[in-house]
Amino acid sequence: MSANTLTPPTPPAGGRFGGRRAVVTGASSGIGAAVARALVAEGAQVARVGRDRSRLEGPGGVALVADLRVAAERARVAAEAVDALGGVDLLVNAAGVIAFGTLADTALDDFEAMMALNVTAPFHLTQLLLPALKARPGAVVHVSSVTGLRSFPGVLSYATSKAALDHLTRCAALELAPAGVRVNAVNPGVVVTELHKRGGLDEARYAAFLEHSRSTHPMGRVGTPDEVAELVLFLGGDQAGWITGATLAIDGGRHLTCAR
Repeated sequence: MSANTLTPPTPPAGGRFGGRRAVVTGASSGIGAAVARALVAEGAQVARVGRDRSRLEGPGGVALVADLRVAAERARVAAEAVDALGGVDLLVNAAGVIAFGTLADTALDDFEAMMALNVTAPFHLTQLLLPALKARPGAVVHVSSVTGLRSFPGVLSYATSKAALDHLTRCAALELAPAGVRVNAVNPGVVVTELHKRGGLDEARYAAFLEHSRSTHPMGRVGTPDEVAELVLFLGGDQAGWITGATLAIDGGRHLTCAR
């Protein structure tokens, strides 16, 4: 086992994912961290992938530190995950970044960086782990966004990347269905994570954004990472065995509304 991994402890007995192995990207915070915690609680061994080792360490798996914008890093992560876990039953592509901007003011380098993490990384990791996923057979769940389902102003590159991820989900699902590998996506609305602050909002603007989001989501509130994680586990588990190619909104009804 490489120096980039932790010694995996014995997972909890039983659970929906007892004896299974999962790779979760973006596992150092937000939805990815919630998914990793939930999988461990349900008995899985989890390879947590992210850039901050101190926030990846935890029970029930291994930590793989990587910058997923880099192709060689993705290849290393895939190989180390299979080696450390002994196989892969579930891949959850939760790593992502947001940026605010329009067609006129989005720099080409920023657009390409957005696509590298939000689209190319899920594509490449799925491709790299395909032999392991077919051997189980396993499942893939992408963490997309309501902006993949609907158009919103001011987040052009982000929305474009999530729409691409949604179509990647559908195309891959068609190709992999004969092998028994399912591919689905979840499309959250606003969820309380570090995403928007890392995208440029300071504390005051983020607080105002969350307050405004209460009016833009028909159910009158924003979501939590744990709520999204539960849907990810459902799609990755046996109860969703006849679901593939789905892009499921989990957004308090946000995708039903007009831009405001």
